[in-house]
Parts: sequence; structure tokens; C-alpha cells
Amino acid sequence: MVTQDRARRVRALLDDVRAEGRTALTAPEGKVIADAYGIAVPGEELARDADEAVACAARFGGPVVLKIVSPDILHKTDAGGVVVGVEGAAEVRAAFHKIVENAREYDLQARIAGVQVQELIPQGQEAIVGAVTDPTFGKVVAFGLGGVLVEVFRDVTFRLAPVDADEALSMLDSIRSAQILRGVRGARPVDRRAIADQILRVSELVADFPDIAEVDLNPVIATAEGAIAADIRVILAERVPRERRTHPREEILISMRRLMRPSSIAVIGASNEQGKIGNSVLRNLIDGGFPGEIHPVNPKADDILGRKAYPSVTDIPGEVDVAVFAVPAPSVAPLLEEVGRKNIPNAVLIPSGFAESGEPELQDEIVAIGERLGIRLLGPNIYGYYSTWHHVCATFCAPYDVKGGVALTSQSGGIGMAVLGFARTTKTGVSAIVGLGNKADLDEDDLLTWFGEDPHTQCIAMHLEDLKDGRAFVEAARATVPKKPVVVLKAGRTAAGAKAAGSHTGALAGDDAVYDDILRQAGVIRAPGLNEMLEYARALPVLPTPQGDNVVIITGAGGSGVLLSDAVTDNGLSLMEIPPDLDTSFREFIPPFGSAGNPVDITGGEPPSTYEATIRLGLEDPRVHALVLGYWHTIVTPPLVFAELTARVVAEFRERGIEKPVVASLAGDVEVEEACQYLYERGVVAYPYTTEKPVAVLGAKYRWARAAGLLGGGFMT
Repeated sequence: MVTQDRARRVRALLDDVRAEGRTALTAPEGKVIADAYGIAVPGEELARDADEAVACAARFGGPVVLKIVSPDILHKTDAGGVVVGVEGAAEVRAAFHKIVENAREYDLQARIAGVQVQELIPQGQEAIVGAVTDPTFGKVVAFGLGGVLVEVFRDVTFRLAPVDADEALSMLDSIRSAQILRGVRGARPVDRRAIADQILRVSELVADFPDIAEVDLNPVIATAEGAIAADIRVILAERVPRERRTHPREEILISMRRLMRPSSIAVIGASNEQGKIGNSVLRNLIDGGFPGEIHPVNPKADDILGRKAYPSVTDIPGEVDVAVFAVPAPSVAPLLEEVGRKNIPNAVLIPSGFAESGEPELQDEIVAIGERLGIRLLGPNIYGYYSTWHHVCATFCAPYDVKGGVALTSQSGGIGMAVLGFARTTKTGVSAIVGLGNKADLDEDDLLTWFGEDPHTQCIAMHLEDLKDGRAFVEAARATVPKKPVVVLKAGRTAAGAKAAGSHTGALAGDDAVYDDILRQAGVIRAPGLNEMLEYARALPVLPTPQGDNVVIITGAGGSGVLLSDAVTDNGLSLMEIPPDLDTSFREFIPPFGSAGNPVDITGGEPPSTYEATIRLGLEDPRVHALVLGYWHTIVTPPLVFAELTARVVAEFRERGIEKPVVASLAGDVEVEEACQYLYERGVVAYPYTTEKPVAVLGAKYRWARAAGLLGGGFMT
């Protein structure tokens, strides 16, 4: 850990750099920071003329590297400002003059402080260690292999800073090229702890000094004996971003409780006229059976849909928990003032016409009012929300009241309606469906905090286009994941990263890979598409938690067995190596032309008894932890017969206290659709016409179980 004295030296150095109007530190200034934080770098000295360079090289007593030192030249190699392997006075003198000449040709106005003379590091594996200020997650540390090649292959992994020693080590195994570090083709393994130590120290540096925007150790030369950063680049932020206003956890829960379990709702802009949003919202609340008080607010009506109407929310007697706005955008701000005077804690802002349509000032105004008066804002630009267990249907969209354990949120109204249609078609019961829209105030971390504690919610699925505060989301996710799965569909995977970056690490800022790694670090299951998000949310509460890694495939068709095996591998699952005694037991039920091993191929012509016997074997053996079933439609074993026997056997073992995840792929004529529905309703996740989907769902369950600490393994690579 850095001492207070060294921290003061770093602080003074950074202040001096900023006072000079610079944001980029020179190499000698980077060396001061490296020494303060124990970042291993080679010996080096600054030479202001050729004679000093010769003297410096002589003191190192071997080949050296010469590098231009200029606050105006960030990429020294591009400027011809680096010469490697110089030895002897004549070579050093010539290299000095050549470097200075190249630098002046590169930038005639560049200030040149001299030339850095540096010990030549022995050859080893090149790596990059860095930190960058990500627009969503703030300070993030990065690790990858290969000098400039990191920008070509982008084989890099990220973590929130600061990391601990275990997280730093985990980064070495999280890149695709991880095996290189362990030694290939006779090469010795590198000193992994030395690399992890470099990551850890860079992480501490940027956590201690938020005004450091980027740190780049590139390359780090890793050998079996250690890891040394051949170059350190440090860049300061142009400005330190303003901290976002946050709310204490208990305050969030109190406000969300009144939003999701209200006793009284006011509809501002309620109307008797069909086709108006204010009419649809009020009608949905009434028809949805909301048991609390419903108060229409409209100064031009005394009675709306048989309910007494009030000219203002301030005229409503008693407390009100939620005010739903169904008025044009320009009317929201003054009416929000009235909501504040009434001490209503939540405003649901359905109208559009704010930041999304080029009116950020209108949105800033309502945010300021909400902060000043203590009102939490949901929206604006949303379809409303559903809280089914409390019969709240506060939306102008189609009603939905099928209660269940899945909470669904979306930033987009169109996606929200896709969620609704999927839930209806698949008979997925939901605890809530919430639109977030512009997220002027309430966002995903508020909802995660609530759903994590909500006893009616077993799984949370979220569509998002961005995160306002990535760190707050990660904190909420980490608190929620040990209790229930969180599935995220993050749109914009192909968005370009930062275009103008000051370092190799900085070029990766804003990259979707940052989202990918940090969401995984938080234990979140990232869905590749909308259908996958919805299927994961539907299936995860159905499947029991696996107790180990051994997956066994039992199939009636060799072709599906091969595809299912591919899917198992693709989803990071482990096909069990069948022990000899279990192999013998399976063979007792398989015809001679079938195949034991894994997959267990019972062939398509077998009667129901063969399916039942082999499924029983898989459930009975404690070494088997999950079953993947591949069914092929035959007259010998019709689809509903297969579904009935499978569901009956699974239920029997469940009653005996043996619960294992069982998923099924059914191939055949249209009858397999009904068979899949039958199985799903009885705790077996089954899909027709696909081998990929059931295994992907099983893989998602395993990822959650690991993240929740129920299987070990933690951060999944």
C-alpha cells in the first residue's frame, strides 16, 4: 500500500502537471508514480544532451533503450522517438541525435525535455496492463496480451477498480490467449503473480487519484522471473465528472414500496374520452381490480368513469402514494410542483417530449423539481407499469394480470410490449413489468434493490440501452444475485468504442467488452437477444439449482445427440465422463446398435420404458447433476407419452428430495409443441425444434449458480 508521504508526492506532481496546462505526464514523471506505487519498471535516467546520454548508458553497463521525452508527443514510436538495443558511446550518441531530429520533424512545435535512457529488459511475453475511465463504470482496469496487437485482436478483459488480489489473478484466465501465459511449445510459464501485482497497483493508483483518466503499461514484459513495465503512460482527465446524486438503500426501498404496493393512486390528466391516454390508464386501474383508492385529476370534470374528479392533486383528501401523469410534456413541471406540495413520493411520467425528442431543458427542469421536493420520477416517455400481485395496471397498454415470479423491465416501450406478448403467449406469470424510458431519475439499480427484496419476485430480467451509473448497478446486482438471478439484455453491442484515445488502453474505453466483463463480474447473466432474455427469465425459476458440473445427455437420435453435445460445450457446461459402472447400467437398457457413453443414445425405435429407465438412472445416480433429453418423434413413443413419463419420473424423484435440472429438446411433428408445454408446466424446461435453446437455458442456470456462490467458481470466463 502506498505511504502517505508518497501519496503526497504523487498529488504534488499531478497538481504541477495540471498547473502547466498539461494532461499527459512525461516518462520521467511516470517513473515517479511507478516508484511511489511499486509498479516494476526498468532503471532509467533523463539525458538532456548526447554526452549525458552516453554517461547514463555507461552506468547501466549494457544495451539500452532511448526514448524521446516530450509532453507533446504521446505515441513515441509513431514519431520515430524510440531506439532499442543501443550499446557503446558512438551508437548512443548517434541514436540521441536521430531521436531528437525525428521528433522535431514529427512536431516542430513539440517541447523536448530530453531523451530517456532505459535499461534493456530481457525478452519475454508482452502484455498490456492499464486503467481507463469508462463512461458508464468509471475507473476500470484492463489486461491483455501483445503490445500494439491488443488493439488488433482486442483480447482484453476488464474489472472495476479497485480490484483485490484474487480478482487481479482472475483476469489472467479471462482472456482467450490465457494458455500462452501458462507456457506453450516448451516455453516456461510466466510469473502470474508478478503480472497480477502490476494490475493490483495500477488499480490502487486510479482509485486513489480519480483525476487520473488513463494509465497504460504497454508493454509489460513477463517472464518466469517477474513482470516489468517497459513504458508507463499517465493521462489526466480534462475535468473530474460531477458525482451523481445517490439515495440510501432504505430510502429506495421505502419509496419503491409505495410505488409497487400503493394504497392510493392519482391519475393526472384522467379523461372520459376514449382514445385518450388518461382514459386508458384510469380504465386499466379500475378494470384491473386495484383495491386502493383511485383519484382522477382534471380541472374540467367533476366525474370521470364514475369516480369523483379533483381539479388538483392538492384537493385530494388523505395520502396519495403515486401520481400517474397523462398530460402533455410542457404541463408536467407545474403539476409536479403540486405533487410535491401534496407530499406524493412517486410520479409516473408517461408523456414523451423530453430529452428523447430534443428537449433536455424540460427534463432537467422536472429532475430539479423532483430533487427539491423529494419526488422519485419513473420515466418520462414510458408505457407505465404493472405490479400484478397488488393489482396495479398503471398503463395505457394492454392489461396483464397473470401473477408469477418474474419481474421484467425495459427502457423501450416497444420492447415492453414484446415482453407483454411473450408473457401472455407462454403463460409466464409476472410480479411486475416496468417501463423506464428516459430514466430521468429511477433506473435499473433502484428496481434491482426493490426486486431483490420483493418476496413475489424470483427472477429479474432487464432490457437496457445504457446505464446511468454502472457502479450503482453493479452494487445492486451483487446484493441481488446471491438471492435470485438477474438477466440483462444490453442493446448496442456493436457501438464503436472511444475514437480519440490517448493510450492503447484508452482506445478500449466504451467498448462493449467492458460491459460484458463487468456485468459478468457482478454475477449478471447477459442474454444475447430479446428472446433469450425472456426465455431465461421464464425458465430459471423453473429449474432447480444444480449441485455439480456433470451433465448427461440421453437422446433417441444420434444427430440430436451431436448437436446437444455442441450446445453443452458452447454454453460452458461439462459433459460427464460416464464411470464404468454407470455405463454398464445404461447398456442394460440400450439395444446393441445403440450407444452408451455421453451422449447416451437409446435410438429412436425404443418404447417408452427405455426412455423411463434411462432417465431414472440419470436421476438416481448422485454423480449426475443435470440431464439433457433429446426426443425424436416416433409412433412407438408418441410425444405426449414421452412428456407424461418424463414429468412423472421427475416429480417422483422430487418428492424423494432429489431435484436436478432437466431440460429437453423435442423434434417431430406439431404434437411436440403440446408435449413441450406439458413438460414446462411440470418443471421440465422443454422446447420443440431446437437443440440450442434448452441447453442455453441450462447454461444460464449454471452461470447464475456459480455467481451466487452455489457451485464455486465465482467470475465466469
